[in-house]
Amino acid sequence: MSAFLFVVPALTGHVNPAVGVAARLTGRGHRVAWVCADPALVRRLAGADAQVFGCAGPVPGARGAVRPPDLRGAEALKFLWEWYLLPLADAMAPGVRAAAEAFRPHVVVADQQAFAGALVAERLGLAWATSATTSAEFTGAYDGLPKVADWLRHRLAELRARIGDLSGTADPRSSPHLLLIFSTPELIGPQAPLAPHIHYVGPSLGDRPAGSGFPWERLDQVRAKVLVTLGTANTDTGGRFLTECRAALRERADRVQAVIADPGGVLGAQPDDKDLLVLPSVPQLPLLERMDAVVCHAGHNTVCEALWHGVPLVVAPIRDDQPVVAGQVVDAGAGVRVRFGRVYADRLGTALDTVLTDPAHRAAAARIRTAFRAAGGARAATAHLERLAAESR
Repeated sequence: MSAFLFVVPALTGHVNPAVGVAARLTGRGHRVAWVCADPALVRRLAGADAQVFGCAGPVPGARGAVRPPDLRGAEALKFLWEWYLLPLADAMAPGVRAAAEAFRPHVVVADQQAFAGALVAERLGLAWATSATTSAEFTGAYDGLPKVADWLRHRLAELRARIGDLSGTADPRSSPHLLLIFSTPELIGPQAPLAPHIHYVGPSLGDRPAGSGFPWERLDQVRAKVLVTLGTANTDTGGRFLTECRAALRERADRVQAVIADPGGVLGAQPDDKDLLVLPSVPQLPLLERMDAVVCHAGHNTVCEALWHGVPLVVAPIRDDQPVVAGQVVDAGAGVRVRFGRVYADRLGTALDTVLTDPAHRAAAARIRTAFRAAGGARAATAHLERLAAESR
């Protein structure tokens, strides 16, 4: 039996991939614990009995951690680092160290954006693995931005001086011991890095609380079905886009039924609409089994979950890693990209018609589905973590 400490930011998209891995480790008799600034989030996603060590740190959406919705590009990236990722690492570090000393893990599994996990493990001499919940960092995203890349390296060096081991050299975003990437080269493309410690395990889709109240009986058995979602972190930016989606889907109601996730309620309640099912939240994984296309923001989890089911996409990236992931989808042939801030119903409708009717997009999505399922997901990630734990004893 080994002990594994998962260190995660308070972001649903970063916790979810680890949930399936943690559950499988527990099922195989290992001890598992978590460190997060929002223990309630981890328990909601991983189960009420999850052992979670709390720590300090900004929680997205809370006061002081709200990113202006109109930020894009380099300004959005700078805000993410200066106002969330770096402060999060500094704030989490004492709690991560206390958890490690109390739990005594053989391996720390640090999310690629939870730098405190990597640096504290380095300082304590613990083996650590990276849980890479987005592949954008490994596709040369900063190759054309040398000043940005240099700025990031300097910020991480300063962070190491504060909370890590000054003699350390590893990038806290990428463990030299074990890097688990929840994707495959079939999606990432030819830039996907290769090394003995890098393992592409595909999506980790563990059981999730499905909630209740979804009107399954209202899903049409004849019309094509489309899911529209902007994920869990874009409620403040999606009003115009969802409105244009609704207009495009209304025009196709004779042949398309839509399910729209609208957590902010910007579209208003439409309880009796047989063409558009507008809900504050949806059970995404079981719903994807019945979808013919997905319209989304190119969030890594949503993209990978759709492609796991062989569903082609219309991607409208907003910021952060999403433009890179959208590029992966288009380059792989599994979808069409539109401009989030400037697209209107006619262009959205055309893109949607394309992915619904062009067999090439569905064939590409099916090819990635095959690769994802062969990669092993949580099962493969668990095996790699067990080997690292055995080597670290």
